[in-house]
Amino acid sequence: MVISSPRPERPSSVRAQQQAFWSWLDALLERGTVKSCLRKVGRGVILVLEVDNHEELHTLLNQWSEHVPAAFEIHALLPEGTARP
Repeated sequence: MVISSPRPERPSSVRAQQQAFWSWLDALLERGTVKSCLRKVGRGVILVLEVDNHEELHTLLNQWSEHVPAAFEIHALLPEGTARP
């Protein structure tokens, strides 16, 4: 799970990058790489991603930063049902 906190810029000054971000994100949703997308109140999104390795996650975060420069909080999650005895 990745929680983004974009840089505090005027929304109107980054509108084109935001539009490119949503197109990039739509492709990841269609491929199934992004399992869930939630918008935060104000700015930022929370994505649940399914990746095979750290390198893939690193690549996606770099692509994300190209569209919307942000700080990322990363939480590794276990598959559903894994934590249950």
